[in-house]
Amino acid sequence: MSKQKNILFIMFDQLRWDYLSCTGHPHLHTPNIDALATDGVRFSRTYVQAPVCGASRMSFYTGRYVHSHGSTWNRVPLKVGEHTMGDHLRAAGMDCWLIGKTHMVADEEGMERLGVPRNSIIGVRTEQCGFDIWERDDGMRPEGAAGLYDEHGAEKYNDWLRAKGYEGDNPWHDFANSTRDTDGNVGSGWFLKNARQPAHIAEEDSETPYMTTRVMEFISQAGDTPWCCHLSYIKPHWPYIAPPPYNDMYGADDVIPVVRSDAEWDDMHPVYRAYAENPVGRSFARDHVRDEVVPSYMGLIKQCDDQMGRLFAWLKENGHWDNTMIVLTSDHGDYLGDHWLGEKDLFHDCSVKVPLIIRDPSSEADSTRGTVCDALVEAIDLAPTFLDVAGGAPCPHILEGRSLMPWLRGDKVEGWRDYAISESEYGVHPGVKGFAQDVEDPRQFMVCTDRWKFVHAEGFRPMLFDLEADPDELNDLGNDPDHAEIRAGLFGHLNDWARRLSQRTTMSPEQVDVERDRSSLKGVLIGAWDENDAAEFMTKGYMPKPAPKGPTN
Repeated sequence: MSKQKNILFIMFDQLRWDYLSCTGHPHLHTPNIDALATDGVRFSRTYVQAPVCGASRMSFYTGRYVHSHGSTWNRVPLKVGEHTMGDHLRAAGMDCWLIGKTHMVADEEGMERLGVPRNSIIGVRTEQCGFDIWERDDGMRPEGAAGLYDEHGAEKYNDWLRAKGYEGDNPWHDFANSTRDTDGNVGSGWFLKNARQPAHIAEEDSETPYMTTRVMEFISQAGDTPWCCHLSYIKPHWPYIAPPPYNDMYGADDVIPVVRSDAEWDDMHPVYRAYAENPVGRSFARDHVRDEVVPSYMGLIKQCDDQMGRLFAWLKENGHWDNTMIVLTSDHGDYLGDHWLGEKDLFHDCSVKVPLIIRDPSSEADSTRGTVCDALVEAIDLAPTFLDVAGGAPCPHILEGRSLMPWLRGDKVEGWRDYAISESEYGVHPGVKGFAQDVEDPRQFMVCTDRWKFVHAEGFRPMLFDLEADPDELNDLGNDPDHAEIRAGLFGHLNDWARRLSQRTTMSPEQVDVERDRSSLKGVLIGAWDENDAAEFMTKGYMPKPAPKGPTN
């Protein structure tokens, strides 16, 4: 093993933490991701800072809580001036590149106000969340009555597909994410009834292999400068439709039992009920929907794992395996019908907890290979970890996470966090617009400790789960009088977190310490009665001396 030089930061979209064989799934075998865990450290309790794509990713990329960076939901721009992973790494001598998705929306008003040209290097990096772009592909090109969801979604992928003979305005939809009915017409992958049907595309031309090829091309052409490459896949995110043979690798018998109960429905928190009663929740509450969709979701994950095998073999064959740190994670999970819910957005573990595996190739990490770390980890810990790898100085006044390198190297870790935080500004969600009329107040916060999970929703009762006695989170103790003291303590954690110093990012603690002494060193003597009220070095410039001549002399 040699010392790491580069970082390959792999993110899947909407991959549940428990849909890998190394995390316990009984039917979905993922040997390549499992092998990575065997050669690295698997962090078993990793929480994202928001269980929705855009806000979660902005926390990954800034190393800051949503409360700090302000990009609270999808398509809420990350404001100009936020430091990003790319800013930190480039300052430490490491390039930072993107291949795939970020869900970043640029603060165009802020760029215009500051006169940042969009076609400049600074402008491009500001628009692209701090990354240099090899290929930006958010993997979303749906088209509705008001036009395209994302004008630039899957642009290059669509061009590539057309060059291969997949005709039409939008082969992303018509081929990669659709099937064919018995009459030869396009059967859209947006309809869940088509989930088990084969996507009408050659497997090697589908989205996941395409992006794997793109990262190989990048690494082949990368120079000698150390790099961090963010390889960001769109799958297994919906539309839930897979190319053959992955569409029918699994069936209803392979679907693990849904985690929900009638009692949970009867006493459901009002915010959660609003989600359960929206169209996505109602669909996934039906068993026949799960029997069609979950096998397709599993097939997409199996394809992701096979592509990891392809990528890892290529890295070994081409001399990159032993100098590249590999980090594998997801931006959030997927309810898949658990707790009467679909999609993500809320705080059960199937939504807010993600897989995280890190393989450090250096010999200093040999003692931890194949281990599982149960410490509470947050998504914001990756940015300071990467800065640590790049050799940059810590900057805790900006980066709110902590480096994971001590856990990777087997070092003694002092004073690790007692709780993890996640946030949701659910008032922005179109699915609960009728429930949350005021877009300012609908906010939720999760506090998770080793044993307890507490959810505070503005204007509603709290939620509480005992993760030790109730790991499936079916018994909400939010109204239980016997747990009032526990709830108060967890709310105290939330209160402490909310009062933290998070916005003074322009001056480090060391600079503040110097600033405290600056006034006295610069001659400011506030409140001194005479020369005896201050140290001699402070009064030296004000002691009696011959007066200089002036206009009144």
